[in-house]
Amino acid sequence: MQTATTHSVSSVYGPVKSWRFGRSLGIDPIGTVSTCSFNCVYCQLGEIQHQQCDRQVFISTHRIQQDLLSFAPWDVDVITLSGSGEPTLALNLGEILTMTKYLTAKPVGVLTNGSLLNQAAVRAELAIADQVSIKLDAISTDQLRRVNRPAAQVNLPEIWTGLYLFRQEYRGHLSVQTMLLAPWDEALQTRYIRWMQTLLPDEIQLNTPTRPKPLTHQINARGNHTPEQSYPTRSLKTVDAEVLKQFGDRIESTIGIPVRYPLRKSH
Repeated sequence: MQTATTHSVSSVYGPVKSWRFGRSLGIDPIGTVSTCSFNCVYCQLGEIQHQQCDRQVFISTHRIQQDLLSFAPWDVDVITLSGSGEPTLALNLGEILTMTKYLTAKPVGVLTNGSLLNQAAVRAELAIADQVSIKLDAISTDQLRRVNRPAAQVNLPEIWTGLYLFRQEYRGHLSVQTMLLAPWDEALQTRYIRWMQTLLPDEIQLNTPTRPKPLTHQINARGNHTPEQSYPTRSLKTVDAEVLKQFGDRIESTIGIPVRYPLRKSH
């Protein structure tokens, strides 16, 4: 178990320029030791330092509130929980969301990998957010293992069940974000579209890893990457913008759900 983050590193960072949310102020409820139920091959933080599925309080709600106050008057479009790992691992997630909405009067979003949504308490807390973006990179167990490299107790059927249950309960704006490291074949695309037809999110975000991956954990990678950052990185395989467009157009024409992706300017 990790202890709370040191006082030398703020739990609030940014603002970050996000193609998904606009100008976003980030809240990191996890802290200086990256902790997640996944260890995605493309993670912008580098290799995850600690993998777990048990929830705990990493940073007190009071500490996050104090860090938020130093950013007032919050001249941003949204405040987003993400940061150094999986935010739903934070046992005080609901408290953080409630406090942030009350204190800032700004829309609050969460970026999550959805691995804990099979827990009713997690779904209830996450539902406080105005916007939720859930990662779904895999529609097969092999994809999940290769791309997301989850903790041993995480499996795709439970992720899907939790995501489906959350969709039935949630009244905010739900998006599904899918990272493509290579073009998907016809069978994968068809299966994905069927899943989305069942889920009916408000939008789908198709992405490809345009940011290089740090070779070691870098907490500064929570924000926007700049060429001036000096830590060692490696570039990742990406797919062409046209591949994203063709897949997105197929999704929209088949099931009518709007699709966004970083290189597309029409949405």
